[in-house]
Amino acid sequence: MNVTVIGAGISGLTCAVRLQEAGRAVTLVTADEPAATVSRLAAAVWYPSHTAPDPRVLTWARRTYDELTAQGAAGVPGVVPRPTRMILRGPHATPWWAAAVPDFAEAPGEWRFTVPSVEMEWYLPWLLTRFGTAGGRVVRQRVARLSDALSGGADVVVNATGLAARDLAGDPAVHPARGRIVGVANPGLVTSVRDEDHPAGMTYIHPRSRDVVLGGTYEPGEWDTGADPAVTAAILARCVELVPELAGAPVLWQAAGLRPARHGGPRVEADPCTPRLVHNYGHGGAGITLAWGCAEEVVTLTTGAAGA
Repeated sequence: MNVTVIGAGISGLTCAVRLQEAGRAVTLVTADEPAATVSRLAAAVWYPSHTAPDPRVLTWARRTYDELTAQGAAGVPGVVPRPTRMILRGPHATPWWAAAVPDFAEAPGEWRFTVPSVEMEWYLPWLLTRFGTAGGRVVRQRVARLSDALSGGADVVVNATGLAARDLAGDPAVHPARGRIVGVANPGLVTSVRDEDHPAGMTYIHPRSRDVVLGGTYEPGEWDTGADPAVTAAILARCVELVPELAGAPVLWQAAGLRPARHGGPRVEADPCTPRLVHNYGHGGAGITLAWGCAEEVVTLTTGAAGA
């Protein structure tokens, strides 16, 4: 079976790799290198952020947790287990995704758990190399219409185009959810801290090998990625309040990215009108959290699509 995967972010790359492992001949078509996709900006800590408690989503999240945990144990570049504290402001029910996290525990005023953390600077090139080494073909091309890809000789086309699926798939439910983050030098932190209910805005602190990602914002419908010094200052203030060790840490970079969100949740299905077209987009801020589980479902869907 010949499969064309459109998109080289985390969703497209994981699909391409899993399809190869299933014996497909895969061509990856992308307008941008992985380093130029929004996936490169992700803090990329496993967590089903702004994701509905759907049984399919839990399955995807659990499978991805297990895969990333195994990769970390095998020494895959950039993948490490990250102890995490989730600060709670008031009563909270046990989260729906806790079943996917083996060491999830409740403590006074917080949840504690360990989840995979992925440094995309290393991980995306590793995925691309793995794909190429196994015989995958990469074509640098911007796709204007999915019909063009379908007429190009592939048995099945996988649409993993993220935010671009709004136009390519004619799906108005797809929208940007802007996220602003700040990177500072790591003063020796190893534990992630989250405070989703901070009165001044969602707050998270994710240590990495050479920096700490501080966030953040979740702004649906916002397209502008220009700098905003006031938002940067507010993020720094919230994070220092939670983790005083960050006070005075040099700011290394600032960034704004457009998460590919979708009303109704991720779309992972064969197109009802064009069965040879399989969609895998709309993961929002949970791309790294769902990637491998969704990729496995895509493998199953392409089998049915090719016979349709």
